[in-house]
Parts: sequence; structure tokens; C-alpha cells
Amino acid sequence: MSTEFDVVVLGAGPGGYVAAIRAAQLGLNVAIIEKEYWGGVCLNIGCIPSKALLKNAELAHTLSHRADEFGFKFDNLELDYGAAFKRSRKVSDRLVRGVQFLMKKNKIQTFNGWGHINGDGTITVSLNEGGEETISYKNLIVATGAHPRSIPGLELDQDKVVISYIPAILSDSLPSEVIVVGAGPIGLEFSYVWANYGVPVTIVEMMDRVAPLEDPDVSAELAKAYNKLGINLMTGTRVESIERNKNGAKVTVTGPDGEQQVLEAEQVMVAIGFAPNLDGYGLENLGVEIDRGAIVVDHEMRTNVPNVYAIGDVTGKLMLAHVGMAMGIVVAEVIAGHPTVELDYKMMPRCTYSQPQIASFGYTEQEAQEMGYEVQVSRFPFQANGKALGLGESGGFVKLISDARYGEILGAHMVGPEVTELLPEYTLAQVAELTAEEIARNVHAHPTLSEALGEVAHGIVGEPIHI
Repeated sequence: MSTEFDVVVLGAGPGGYVAAIRAAQLGLNVAIIEKEYWGGVCLNIGCIPSKALLKNAELAHTLSHRADEFGFKFDNLELDYGAAFKRSRKVSDRLVRGVQFLMKKNKIQTFNGWGHINGDGTITVSLNEGGEETISYKNLIVATGAHPRSIPGLELDQDKVVISYIPAILSDSLPSEVIVVGAGPIGLEFSYVWANYGVPVTIVEMMDRVAPLEDPDVSAELAKAYNKLGINLMTGTRVESIERNKNGAKVTVTGPDGEQQVLEAEQVMVAIGFAPNLDGYGLENLGVEIDRGAIVVDHEMRTNVPNVYAIGDVTGKLMLAHVGMAMGIVVAEVIAGHPTVELDYKMMPRCTYSQPQIASFGYTEQEAQEMGYEVQVSRFPFQANGKALGLGESGGFVKLISDARYGEILGAHMVGPEVTELLPEYTLAQVAELTAEEIARNVHAHPTLSEALGEVAHGIVGEPIHI
């Protein structure tokens, strides 16, 4: 077994394993080190198993709240969350095995263990099976990911009272009642799952709206749907303290009016973002530059240390699996001397798999105006889309932001049925420098949800056809 490699990747998450595959495809001798999660948080305890749970929750919602509408009649509906959990683990396990297969297929040397950088071009791996092995590299890619963030007063514990999403996604049972701190994607997705399995949910968000990083119109539409679902939304509300007790926890919050109140629940899930994984890898032995808790990289993923690169969440650029994958491809091509591209993180797709779904990229209307653009805005409701009506999911809209002077696509913001699947048409258009007129001239099949993309583009250049 070789111990000298052209490229060593530290971390086998979405960014790391994709970087390893691309580097191997380009003829480099590659090794990858992973302690626990082949495929990373995403495949094991994140985006993949959560999507399985969300599908179950969507079905539960239809059967529990809309059965008559769709013509289903039954007595004593039983929802088995344990079965949903088992299905989510099967989906995850299958994809994890797929990553391990891809390592073998591409002749990538794998090391199961913890990698520690020595500072002399070598890494010592403390192997899971026992013992150590030291390997050397010409190029090192740091892809160590991130972990759930907490703040003073919201420390995560081991007794499953104040938790991150990790114990939640690995539990085969439901809490009796839950408070979710944070109304970003993770908080919104888990709230949807729990609520549709009959769990009372309160979301506490410090900002003045749910999905606070999205377009305000999108946030408002999602809030309507969640209020209808029975989720208690407390926006503009700050958590002051959490007191654990025999029944769970008491959470003291201060609302937008300055008044305090105490909330009680069996469980509190803290979903306030992530912090890069930097400790314990020996980065200090290299002198890698760290800024605001993340590794500093340039557009080619280079750190300040020659032949040392970093990708994915550990860079703090945009903590999304597909962004890590894109960074992984770029860094492999840079190392191999292969033509590549420069990533524009502002124009990366962003998705939240709540119901209704959220999908967006680029600038909001306000951001575009603040950047000095003369902005054109068009909006088309799914109420006017035949496919959405047929699906029984006619809430939401597509909103397109364009530059009036040159027709440049500046951003898109969607909330509604399967919008995460619709977004790539717009991101591709932006990369290819297409205008709204060219999107409008593209013929969209009927009846499809994608017709809404063409309609809103017609709204930029003239008038939509169907409203």
C-alpha cells in the first residue's frame, strides 16, 4: 500500500469525496482520510435522511389534513414515525455504500481514522482499527466540514433536552412538545416533520421573520403556510435562558415588545447555524490563516500555505453540500493543472425543503437596488399554473429580479411546489448570461410547474400570458 500521494484529502464529506474523485479522474494518486462519516454529515445525518423524513411528513399531512379533498376515507389513521425513521436510515446507508464504492472504482486509497497534520508534508492517521499510519502528500485538501453552533446559554447537552439536529435525526421516536430555536432551513424542515406527526412546535427566531436570509415576500408566504399548519411562530424574539427540569426545559424569551415569557417543552432544538471544524487536525503546525473561525482561501481554494487547500464548510464560504462539491471539483482541477472556473458564491442555489419549498439564488430586490442596479421585478403565482392546481399545491410564487439596462438576471426567489427542482433553469441562465427575454422564448412543456418560470420571464419583458 502506497504511503506517498499526489493529493491527500482530509475529510470525506461532499466536498472531500468529490475532490478525491475528480483528482483521480485527472490521473493523480489520491488518498482520503475519514474518521466516521463517509459522505459526510449530508449523507449520514443531514440532507439525505432528512429528505426521506420530509417525504413521510408530506404524506402524513395529506392523509391527516386533506384526505377528503383527494377522496381517501379510512378509520383510525395511524402514523408510525418509527417506520419513517427506518426508511430514512436505509436511504442514507445506501448512499454511504455508494460513496465507498466510488472510492474503489476510482482507485482512491482510503484511510478510516483521524488524520493529524504534522507540518512536514505528512499526516499521521490514528486508525479506527488500532495503530497509526503516516502518509505523505504533495498537495493537501482540508475538507473537515462543520458542526452545529451553540452560544452561551444555549449549550447543547447529552441528556437530549437541549439538542442540535443530530439527536433529532437519529431518534426513532418523537418528542411530546418541542421548541425550535432558529427559523433557518434546519429549524423549518424539522418543524414541518414534527408538526405533521402531531407534535406541538414553537419556533423562536431572533430576526423579524422566518427564513430571514430569504426574500421578505418568500418569508411571508412560508409563515402563512406554517401558521395554517398550527406551528407557533415567534419572530423578533430572543432566547434569554434555558432551565432544564424533570419535564424537559423552561425557555425564557423576550418578544419584540420587550416583554418576557416562559415557554415549556420536553425538548429544545438549537438550529442557529454551523461553525467550521478546525480543532484537533494540526492546522497550527502549518500556520494556515484563520479568519473569523474559518480557513481563508482564494478563488482557487488555496490557503496561505503552498500546496495546502481548503474546501467546503471549513472555509465558511457558503455552508451547503453542493457548494462543497463545486469547490471540490475546482480544487482538483487547479492541482492537476486542468482548466477550471471561478465560483460566484452569491449566485449559488439555496434550497429549503419545507412545504412549501423555498429555492433562491442571487440578489433580493432590495439587495439589487442597494448595489445600484435599475431593477425590474416580475412575479407569477402558482395559483395560475395548471400543474400546481392539479397537484393541489397552488400556494406560492416565482419572483425574478433583472437588470433593466442590460437584461442581466440578478436573482430568483421561489416558494411553492417542487421549486428546488425548478431553480437550475435560472442558475444556468445566469451563468450563460441569458436574459429574461431568452428565457421567455424558451418553450416550456404544458402542463408543468416550469411554465411559471417562462411566465415570470414574460413579465419582465412585457406581460405574463396567464394572469
